[in-house]
Amino acid sequence: MLDELSSGLRTGDDTPALLRGRRTITRGDLAGLRDRYTIALHARGLRAGDTLGLAVRPGPRAVALVLAAYRLGIRVALLDPTAGPDVLTARLSLARPALIVADAAAQAVAGWAAPLARRAGLALPDFTALAPTVTVGSRLPGNAPALALRPGPLPAAYDGDGDAVIIFTSGTTSSPRAVVHTRAGLATGLRAVAELVRPVPGVPVLGGTFFVTVPALAAGAPVAAPAGRPRTLARQITGLRPQATYLTPPQLRAALGAGTPFTGRVYSGSAPVSAHLLERVRAAGADEAWGVYALTEVFPAAAAESREKSAFDGDGDLVGSLLPGVRARLDDTGQLLLAGAGVCDRYLGSDPHEWVATGDIARLDGGRVVLAGRGKDMILRKAENIYPGLYEPSLHVPGVSLAVLVGVPAGDGDEHVVALIETVPGTGRQQVEAALREPLRRMGSARPDRVVFAEVPLAGRSRKPDRAAAATLVASEPRTAAPGTGGIPHQRRRP
Repeated sequence: MLDELSSGLRTGDDTPALLRGRRTITRGDLAGLRDRYTIALHARGLRAGDTLGLAVRPGPRAVALVLAAYRLGIRVALLDPTAGPDVLTARLSLARPALIVADAAAQAVAGWAAPLARRAGLALPDFTALAPTVTVGSRLPGNAPALALRPGPLPAAYDGDGDAVIIFTSGTTSSPRAVVHTRAGLATGLRAVAELVRPVPGVPVLGGTFFVTVPALAAGAPVAAPAGRPRTLARQITGLRPQATYLTPPQLRAALGAGTPFTGRVYSGSAPVSAHLLERVRAAGADEAWGVYALTEVFPAAAAESREKSAFDGDGDLVGSLLPGVRARLDDTGQLLLAGAGVCDRYLGSDPHEWVATGDIARLDGGRVVLAGRGKDMILRKAENIYPGLYEPSLHVPGVSLAVLVGVPAGDGDEHVVALIETVPGTGRQQVEAALREPLRRMGSARPDRVVFAEVPLAGRSRKPDRAAAATLVASEPRTAAPGTGGIPHQRRRP
């Protein structure tokens, strides 16, 4: 699909490609930028099999650099400023880029703006100490030299397979972990996204991720990155009326809180997506609302539309039917394993693999996947293993924005089970308490020892629930009893 996109971009084409506020980047603009970067990278001596470190904000430069690297057979290592400089240094030592391309903003995070950036959870190492570094876009005093753009013939396009992208996922400074996708595997994943989203030419798509941008542009649909502020996002969607929108669950909740009128099809993933949240999106105007189950190792793996998720009345979180080409099985512990053409080739520094361990406990219902939660999130109470993901979906009753179950040490290796409930702003607490009584009763032996009303802590790029922080939060609260909850100790804290 990257080949399709690149061949479909031609200089002189005034068709919109990227919508950035009031500014429009045309397909011709993108083609010209891609060609200049291709010539420049080749002139720097980069060849097929080399690694290019990319520290550039999402936008036309990032897209053009990825296309240029792909044409030359260069693999791209994506550098995440939320990982911290020590971890990133270890990751770069593993990836060993021949060149790092950074914009002025990334270099500011690594330099003069570091104290301010750290307050926002961003930090980068000094790139110039790790590999040859060049600047793209506006260059500020103290930045690395500019990537020299010069005229010349386009080098021949690389024709073959090989590594396409390195995405760092986790690990420590002593053992960084990076996912490697090949060109063929990346093409399969992008094709699966295109078949799921079904973009049509000329109608905007709203989404900021690579896996949304490429299929949309390849189909001829212009792409806009979601605005960061909920009220601005609401105005953006009202003005664009996108055919498809991709937002993470926290973005969706914030958008709904701002009264966003959705349109077309809405997709959400990167963190658990409840049926109730998808129902709210449809009630706000979307034709369809989809939860997408994906990992860095395989994107996407399964998907379910809101009607299917809402109709599911079993235990656990139905994440939907496996997408074409994806295979699944369970290991002896009940952990979900995935394989298929779109699964990553290997972890950097390790041998290729067929099956990827997801870390999710699951069961297979025909071609559908039902999650019981992360294996590492298991709670042990009275010698019983409790998987939060098996019960959390039932706690998302009307008025609940987000709900998690966490374990709090109770001594002698045992744990208390605590439900942390975040309510939709403006929702009456008594209404939510009444709605929770029946789901709590149906949890049987997994019923929580306490229920806490508070804002659920989030962490990481995808803003997933931070269970460690949630456990610390509920453990620090004084216990109070609440009437009418069947004797369950109950806590109140205003979200």
